[in-house]
Amino acid sequence: MWTGSWVTARWGFHMRTGESPLRVPVSDLLGIALRRNPRRTHLLVSTVLGKHVPTDPRLVLAAGRLLGTLVADQLSPDISPTPPTWERLGRLLQAAIRGAPGSAAAMLRAVPEPTGCGSGVVVLGYAETATGLGHAVSDALPDSYYLHSTRRAVTGAEAVAGFEEEHSHATSHLLLPEVPGALLGDGPLVLVDDELSTGQTVRNTIAALHRLTPRRRYVVAALADLRSHDDRVAMDRLAERLDTSIVVVALATGEVGLPADPPSLEDLRTIGGLRTIDEQGGRDGSSHRPAARIVVDDLWPRGLRDGARHGWLRTDRAALDRQLPRLAARLATEVAGDGSVLVLGTEELMYTPLRLAVALAEVTHAQVRYSTTTRSPAAPVDDPGYPLRTALAFCAGDEQAERYAYNVAPGAGETRFDTIVVVTDTEAPDLLNAVGGCCDQLVVVPLPSYRPGALPAPLRGPQFGSYAADEVSWLLQDLSHVSLEAPTEEREEAIQSGGGHYAESLPVEYVPSAEYRQLFEKALAASAARVATAVGVVTELVLARRGDEAVLVSLARAGTPIGILMRRWAQFARNLDVPHYAVSIVRGRGIDPVALRWLAAHHDPARVMFVDGWTGKGAIVRELQAALVAHATTTGQHFAGDLAVLADPGHCVSLYGTRDDFLVPSACLNSTVSGLVSRTVLNDDLIGPGDFHGAKFYAELADVDVSAQFLDAVSAQFDSVADDVTAARAERPTGPTWRGWAAIEEISADYGIGDVNLVKPGVGETTRVLLRRVPWRILARADAAADIEHVLLLAEERGVPVEYVEALPYSCVGLIHPQFTRGAIGATGTRAAVQPRGAIGATGTRAAVQP
Repeated sequence: MWTGSWVTARWGFHMRTGESPLRVPVSDLLGIALRRNPRRTHLLVSTVLGKHVPTDPRLVLAAGRLLGTLVADQLSPDISPTPPTWERLGRLLQAAIRGAPGSAAAMLRAVPEPTGCGSGVVVLGYAETATGLGHAVSDALPDSYYLHSTRRAVTGAEAVAGFEEEHSHATSHLLLPEVPGALLGDGPLVLVDDELSTGQTVRNTIAALHRLTPRRRYVVAALADLRSHDDRVAMDRLAERLDTSIVVVALATGEVGLPADPPSLEDLRTIGGLRTIDEQGGRDGSSHRPAARIVVDDLWPRGLRDGARHGWLRTDRAALDRQLPRLAARLATEVAGDGSVLVLGTEELMYTPLRLAVALAEVTHAQVRYSTTTRSPAAPVDDPGYPLRTALAFCAGDEQAERYAYNVAPGAGETRFDTIVVVTDTEAPDLLNAVGGCCDQLVVVPLPSYRPGALPAPLRGPQFGSYAADEVSWLLQDLSHVSLEAPTEEREEAIQSGGGHYAESLPVEYVPSAEYRQLFEKALAASAARVATAVGVVTELVLARRGDEAVLVSLARAGTPIGILMRRWAQFARNLDVPHYAVSIVRGRGIDPVALRWLAAHHDPARVMFVDGWTGKGAIVRELQAALVAHATTTGQHFAGDLAVLADPGHCVSLYGTRDDFLVPSACLNSTVSGLVSRTVLNDDLIGPGDFHGAKFYAELADVDVSAQFLDAVSAQFDSVADDVTAARAERPTGPTWRGWAAIEEISADYGIGDVNLVKPGVGETTRVLLRRVPWRILARADAAADIEHVLLLAEERGVPVEYVEALPYSCVGLIHPQFTRGAIGATGTRAAVQPRGAIGATGTRAAVQP
């Protein structure tokens, strides 16, 4: 039965369906209820939103992402589904709405995977009803920035804009992005609401935001577009007046015909009532039974935002995706195995409860439904032709205002839920008491509500690291108290199996043997002048490009000793006191955005130069450039993407001291040549949304620390190499050719590795493979023996075969063991004999494998 039939039979409401790509009747998406609001006494209740009516969460997520696909069709029409596909998706949607077995899961699987819509897209969802819907639309636009409006004032958060929703019970909306510049770009703006009745709220929003920053394009997305002809004309006139484009997309279109004599507030007082707590027992005559209550207060990791009240980035979505399997498995231990489960969000907190519900449905046999509480005061009517059959009223928030939960208590002929999981970001004792009478078991999942605060402070030595305080400021969080080290083989297996990211843990810190320490001393004595020359050359290039107000930002940790040396050269050659910071960058996850915000708050981003030790194949160069573009589009903070390095054997940058692939002594060791600081950590359980990435200070290794020795040995050569630097500067540096990347792709293919991330070219990267990963074999050039003596020693210590290859474009290349498992090759890390392969193609042929 259509859940608008009860109202239409009594007051003469009616719906008419219009044209849409999906060809879904608008009545499939909406029922009609009555609400206690003198501005508008009817309430359109969505069958796919999960706000007022408990719904299969997979249907809710699928409908939102399908709406996002319609938006992507407007932004990138060349990659959108064909018309027959739209109609097929529409049929799947109808089947899921009507409850066909397995249809909701099939619908979610059928929604096209996002393919990108360009950078600079901002998605704005309306509180409170469309906060989760906006998230789902943003899911289909993977590079977008998402923010939802809020009616909740947040201490310390400044509103950058606001607008009014005249017909609503709560009219004022605030926009509270953590970074105000997030809304200042000129890319497309997507506005998301559950339904467009007149479009007045959208027009108010566009007018307000266009005053803030004019845009050439707006896309309005709604589950149902019910505007009249006059309302559509009003939207067109606004677009003409603002000299912009406004396009509306929806899953269904149509109109709602209103009666000449709509129901009055007096009518509403006579047709339904709110259930009191004492009336929440089963309708089968059973007595009220308070539910057993379980609080799962250890579920939510520190690194996950609760939602987009202050902004939501692609990285936030990725973090949630990573954690959901674990969260669902933990939650599944608390719910009935095959019973009925309602996951209940609270007001604006819609998306994370929805994703939890979807994940729970995938790992249990339970019948999982999803809905949220609301501020909307509606009249319940216990009739199958009416959408809101029961209502619970309770007080919430600091103001103890009345809130509602619809269809949580069972209606006539319905059974109550076995388990209700309440996911809340506020204290909600009244809510818990109210819903506790509607189930056998109540599971409470508190989520910390993220609140923007002051940016964290940098770390400096000697409290963190062995470098002097004026040499470098670490934009990192101190994790020295946390045990993060794991055996190399265990880490490698987790990384390659997808069970963990390399930045979530640390390798056991390598303590060099006496023989290896002698190699470091020898290498330092032999190459100090060569390093000093390269330092001088690259520093002069940076100062020429950024000026005397340059700010050095090294990529921790390999870039940090080089950044210190560059700072020392600027003092030596120019008498400049150049600021120097160290920040974290993580392959696959980008540069630390909190550190970038700190830098933008204290320096001109145009003066910042990022610094690293060397290039291999150029993966970090690409990671840095992509991350800075994304940061600019979501914050308005523009950092240049050029990277300065000491050595560029991969030919990946235009600012370099040399392109020779030689032994930089700081590459020989880990923390003991890098200020006793670990490589950086990005772990969702430890790093919150407002935190710097983390690292550890190994103060206990002070007796083997050679960080200062390395810096002083190189700096001592500055005077003697000054003429060489001047001569080298006369040679104009060439731009990147990326020839190293091409060579690595060839090696990966020839050795059957299939993943360039497991091929680590150059002396520095090969050293890292031997110190941190599970090496498979080392490729080396026979004429590079002097530069790779330490590599050969490490390979011998770890039992890794060395294969000499003619015409290798690097001194050496480290190959990480592909498809590594401890069971396959032993937990000790020693290697079995490697069978030699044939020719490597354009890079040359191999000599015999060395034991």
